Amino acid sequence: MPSTMSRRGFLAAGGALAATSALSGCSALAAADDDPDTLVVHSQLGTTAPGSPTYLSALDRFREETGLKVRNLVNGDDLAQVYETSRLARKEPDVVMVNLYDKTLAWTDVGATVDVKGHLDDWGLRERVLPVALDAWTDGKGRLRAFPYFATNWPVAYNRALLDRAGVGEIPATGDQLIAAARKLRKKGLAPVTVGGNDWTGQKLLAQIIQTFLTEDEARHVYATGDFGGRGARQGIDYFVELRDAGVFADKAQGLTSDSMTTQFNTQAAAMQSAMSSALAKVPEPVARHTDVGGWPLAPGAAHDRPTILRTYTLIGFWVSPNGTKKIDAVEKFLRFMYRPDTVSRFIKEAGRDMALRSDTVSSDFPLVAAAQRLGGEVGQVLLPDLFVPPAATQPLITATSTSFTRGTSAAQVRSVLEAAYRGA
Repeated sequence: MPSTMSRRGFLAAGGALAATSALSGCSALAAADDDPDTLVVHSQLGTTAPGSPTYLSALDRFREETGLKVRNLVNGDDLAQVYETSRLARKEPDVVMVNLYDKTLAWTDVGATVDVKGHLDDWGLRERVLPVALDAWTDGKGRLRAFPYFATNWPVAYNRALLDRAGVGEIPATGDQLIAAARKLRKKGLAPVTVGGNDWTGQKLLAQIIQTFLTEDEARHVYATGDFGGRGARQGIDYFVELRDAGVFADKAQGLTSDSMTTQFNTQAAAMQSAMSSALAKVPEPVARHTDVGGWPLAPGAAHDRPTILRTYTLIGFWVSPNGTKKIDAVEKFLRFMYRPDTVSRFIKEAGRDMALRSDTVSSDFPLVAAAQRLGGEVGQVLLPDLFVPPAATQPLITATSTSFTRGTSAAQVRSVLEAAYRGA
């Protein structure tokens, strides 16, 4: 990925429209050709992404109530790249729904999207947002990158029935207990912890385990700089390698993805998984009935006093583009509607989504999501590294993760590939 200065030139400078040809077939590039009275929204919601039916229904209701036309552009994991290309052509959509991660970290700084703090206050929406979410979406210069919306809890799901079958009496709370449980599960032909060691799910779990011996400030330094040489980071890597080589993770975890991880857990081929809210919402009811959620087991000398989870308030926000400022009245109506308590409640009740907004609604039809919401002081929390990892290191860290989950890779080698991911960042 280019440096910030290069990306500033790529996104903010004009006259480079030839670069759009590679993606000229993408629907986002036609955004500016829409009727000026049509609000163009670019999101990952609209196909199979969790919450898509609720979102599409909400759009229909918004159109009916306001009489405004809304065009919904849909992309998957390539959304950020498609948006950047459309921005280069000055044909970007008006509103973008995407998380704060990787490429998007630089958008406000390079002028690809606008600071929305003034709009949040002018429209009276600040009190709707959880303060911790506002902090997460505000950059170092005090700019609010987007209107916060989706959040997520990221606990560990434990299949009690499988643990009982293997003779594991209690949910593991320590590394030694986890290793002992893994051995018993393997004797029954069951995978212990399934994880997408070849994608972002494995990267997040690896980061969580490494933080076992790190304070929040220390973890922030490690993931901002790529310096894994400190004592706490080295202890965390040693702990990960100990668990891996003791057979805690599913066989060939280095080649698994989030989809294969979810399949293994939901079909009861594996007893445990580190699962964000959207994955918890997909656990079949017969499996969810005998599944508990909790934290990741600790090791002696840990910097935390309770098993840990990840939690983030930056899963999806509403970003406003330069084109969107030309339709700011329509954007205001859209944001007011999406922030309405009844709209927010629908995402919680119908889709099992965690929200970055205030709400008294509970995910009653998604028991594991609701259970994760209630964990509170039962667990500790470690840092989600997404806001601190330089964008250029994001994808190399995925490759380093796969190497790290490969049996036989030494702790020194794990540290080396993690630090190598930051070279050039």
